[in-house]
Amino acid sequence: MARTDPEIGPAPPATERGRRTRRKLLDAATAEFGERGFHEASIASITQRAGVALGSFYTYFGSKEAIFRDLVRDLSDGVRFAAAQRLAERDLGALDTERAALSAFLEFAREHKEIYRIIDEAEFVDPQSYRDHYEKTAERILGRLRIGAGAGELRDDLEEAHAWAIMGMNVFLGLRYAVWADEDNAADGAERAALAANSILAEGIGPRPKTS
Repeated sequence: MARTDPEIGPAPPATERGRRTRRKLLDAATAEFGERGFHEASIASITQRAGVALGSFYTYFGSKEAIFRDLVRDLSDGVRFAAAQRLAERDLGALDTERAALSAFLEFAREHKEIYRIIDEAEFVDPQSYRDHYEKTAERILGRLRIGAGAGELRDDLEEAHAWAIMGMNVFLGLRYAVWADEDNAADGAERAALAANSILAEGIGPRPKTS
């Protein structure tokens, strides 16, 4: 019998078929919550979108709150994975790393515009997942900054606040150049935004001139 916890719901599926069904439900929930918001969304609509029997929903999630919480985590993981894939493509310096990570986020947000509404609602529906999303994102940025500082490519006094400032800039660039973008020029606009942000970083956190 599958383990079920009232707080986190059923255990992750053990079979490939189960994983595919769970993925269908999460994708359907993305559309449902993104279009209707948490309070107007329904489990029945999610299962209908997914093409899954209503009763099967509870094999994978304990409640509407549970799938919403898992969806926030899933979207957050998607952002992390998109950046990791882009950064793995080639060896980059510190500033180019931040530009590539932002470009990957802008592309992800353009393809998953619902992320903004869902993450914003998480502040009220599940505050811990909302906080986890931003804290983990900032931790990744800070980790990259420290690597850059250790390589002598960035200032050596960078701290957590710098990572949060960069994240804040990226979030609003995503809103403007991914969610609100004109689809015909979205890619070009996103690339220009990433270059502009990079110029800010180069001047604001580049290595200070050595004094004689």
